[in-house]
Amino acid sequence: MVQRSRGNEKNSRSGPKANMDISAAHVRVIDEDGTQLGELSLEAAVVAAEERDLDLVEVSPNSDPPVCKIMDLGRYKYIQQKKAQEAKKKQKVVEVKEVKLRIKIEEHDYQIKKKHAERFLNDGNKAKITIMFRGREVTHSQLGRKLIDRMIEELDEFGVVEQEPNLEGRNMTVVIGPKVSKKGS
Repeated sequence: MVQRSRGNEKNSRSGPKANMDISAAHVRVIDEDGTQLGELSLEAAVVAAEERDLDLVEVSPNSDPPVCKIMDLGRYKYIQQKKAQEAKKKQKVVEVKEVKLRIKIEEHDYQIKKKHAERFLNDGNKAKITIMFRGREVTHSQLGRKLIDRMIEELDEFGVVEQEPNLEGRNMTVVIGPKVSKKGS
């Protein structure tokens, strides 16, 4: 039985090409101090890197000829990994949190639902307010609209309406996004 290659062995290696993995015959070389050594053949550039006990790393493969730098490959990969981790930490995934209400909601229950929506907006998430109609309640959609308008008005200091109230089937929904505020970053 013949085993077939899936063609991803070469791509399984992460990071930039280094030393003899570089496919170009001639490369532009920069040494570890940042000074240009000029355009050299790949073999001469690798020898120059090995004399310094460092690696020849391809930093700009798309230029002509490719730009390579003499540096420690392990340290370079480590720094790139740390930069990626820092960038990932700074990203915030905005979630849409839903608060469900009925048109016959009591005042205390309404206040609790409003506090939940406030907390969602303060945490930087979007709040989706849904009024659920049962049975023939949908014929009184104006009561649901009043309830949603009240909620929008009371949450005005915490967020802004991103999607206007609309009736979809037996539910009336509105999406409120958090107000953008720059905290001393």
